[in-house]
Amino acid sequence: MKVCIAEKPSVAKSIAAILGASSRKDGYFEGGGYAVTWAFGHLVGLAMPEAYGITGFKRENLPILPKEFLLVPRQIKEGKEYKPDPGVMKQLNIIKDLFSRASEIIVCCDAGREGELIHRYIYNYLGCKVPCRRLWISSLTDRAIRDGFQTLRPGSDYDNLFLSAQARSRADYVVGLNASQALSITAGSGIWSLGRVQTPTLAMICSRYMENKDFTPQTYFRLKAHTAKDATAFGTLSESKYDKRQSADEAAIAIREAGMLRVTGVERKEVRQEPPLLYDLTSLQKDANKQHGFSADKTLSIAQELYEQRVLSYPRTGSRYISQDVFEEIPHLVAMLRSHPLFGRYIDKRFDTTLNSRPVDDTKVTDHHALIITEDPASGLSEEQQIIYNMVAGRMLEAFGERCIKENTTVSLEAGGVHFVARGSITLHPGWREVFGADQEEMDGEELTVLPDLTEGDTLTLRDLEIQEKQTKPKPLHTEATLLASMESAGKECENEEEREAMKEGGIGTPATRAAIIETLFAREYIRREKKLLVPTNKGLTVYLAVRDKKIADVAMTGSWELALSKIGTGEMDATTFHRSIEVYASQITAELLEMPFERKDNRQNCPCPKCGNGNVVFYPKVAKCNNENCGLTVFRSIAKKELSDSQLTTLLMNGKTGIIKGFVSSKTGSTFDAAVAFDADYKTIFEFAPKKGKGGKRSKSK
Repeated sequence: MKVCIAEKPSVAKSIAAILGASSRKDGYFEGGGYAVTWAFGHLVGLAMPEAYGITGFKRENLPILPKEFLLVPRQIKEGKEYKPDPGVMKQLNIIKDLFSRASEIIVCCDAGREGELIHRYIYNYLGCKVPCRRLWISSLTDRAIRDGFQTLRPGSDYDNLFLSAQARSRADYVVGLNASQALSITAGSGIWSLGRVQTPTLAMICSRYMENKDFTPQTYFRLKAHTAKDATAFGTLSESKYDKRQSADEAAIAIREAGMLRVTGVERKEVRQEPPLLYDLTSLQKDANKQHGFSADKTLSIAQELYEQRVLSYPRTGSRYISQDVFEEIPHLVAMLRSHPLFGRYIDKRFDTTLNSRPVDDTKVTDHHALIITEDPASGLSEEQQIIYNMVAGRMLEAFGERCIKENTTVSLEAGGVHFVARGSITLHPGWREVFGADQEEMDGEELTVLPDLTEGDTLTLRDLEIQEKQTKPKPLHTEATLLASMESAGKECENEEEREAMKEGGIGTPATRAAIIETLFAREYIRREKKLLVPTNKGLTVYLAVRDKKIADVAMTGSWELALSKIGTGEMDATTFHRSIEVYASQITAELLEMPFERKDNRQNCPCPKCGNGNVVFYPKVAKCNNENCGLTVFRSIAKKELSDSQLTTLLMNGKTGIIKGFVSSKTGSTFDAAVAFDADYKTIFEFAPKKGKGGKRSKSK
């Protein structure tokens, strides 16, 4: 029997249907000589320090550098302890049984670095020795799966990919574990999280925020003259900016006295704009954030859903190119979109010429080609799924479309010794820009206007003149779109598309992980959203200010590691050498963090902990929690749909009991009741009711 292992049940179902494994069993499909089972993402991972006999956060334990890394099933937290997830253990036992009966294992996990790691960690944890072959496909269409099973490759072909994935996993473990424990020890209380990619990303957000808030705007003045020719009115801006109002006023007087504008130069230039490249995941995430406000994580989730529905190619790609063999499929995919309400008219009108081959380059296709649609019809999509599908389909049409041809005109004018400039643009042939009906180019804030036919030497009457008072502006706060761009280029600003492509190998994170990194910062309460803007919290700023000059926040170093990991994947670098460098780095940052001063601004109310007697209970918006991590006392503010105030929490903590509080709501009956909140012997909250006449008070659990 051949056993296939997929990353998710939905993918296993698609593969099983092609292989004829139609009999559904507990945890797998069976039939046709195959069993098709699945993981739920990472079923197995690296063990926590307790597995090595290291408990608590102690200075003398650091740095923690395991000589051999232990693998354990995915765990869940119960109280203070972590225990194996029962659902994970059940599926692992099913996989173990199937592997033990297999003549061959076919790895069908997602064709990428993390997909390979998911399988290998399970395979190694189970101690399996059965030979493996690898399914490597870029979409889940029936044809792609069938073709993939005709071209299975030996599992050993992907050993370097696994070594790269394992090196990433171990580096994140060693750096994150040691840095987080060292900072927590230095802080003296609370859990503080740092990470190999997480912290440089936080540094990008915080440094931009501080630069923005510390920016002192400078006032300047600019002149705008209004004139016309042949009934076409237009405005023109002075080339000079004036620091003082008086200087602008003096220039305005001279212009008004002249009363005329003289055309001193007209430059017309035909510009041929190449279509944009196809989407990779990061560029799709950036545009979805700019155009629709989608978070990076949301875009990835939707793209993954579309992949599993077989209408989109593999989304976690870092390439914006396709190979020559995939290019042969593009005419068919374009023809499929003729009935699409957005694109049908464009296809009928424009696609009668040769396709643009700019996005075709076999050498620039890595694990997967760029994002494109598949031959399967996309029907029954949700509104958000349709948005992402349309973006990918439209970009595919743009990328293979004709150049856009424009005539850009720059007119120089002079009046009273002041030089003016006006810019205009005429679209001669919209080409690829017609896909979404965008026939006017964005000019990076430059003011474009409709210009009449002007010739050098023309004199135009001054109709009006205004003095515009403006202020210099700081760089805007990061959005997810701009943050993704900074992560992709390791903080270096690249305007040109080719430059951005060249920088990608040195970026921080990968297309597959950047969304998760951003979400981690939200989960740690280091950043928050203000509309589309990413703003650090006080907690995030505290961490940043503490570590901004330390190695852990070095964006360039993190980018160089990502390049090293990719070289491990291609066999150009030794994984052991890389890990030794990570251990040296982890030792350095641990020493740095343990020795540094740590100032924290914590204006939250707190009071002594009644349970341990050593810590303080700190009040947060949703809970009050002891800052002694060995204590674990936690009191939730919301009890029976009633929010406890700071004063009520203080009374509870100081006296072991509040006064009678009105307005609790019964979860069973929905009726309201009045009660005091008290601690039981284990410091769990309970209700105490006012005694009825002649009777003692009644006690019940509050949650």
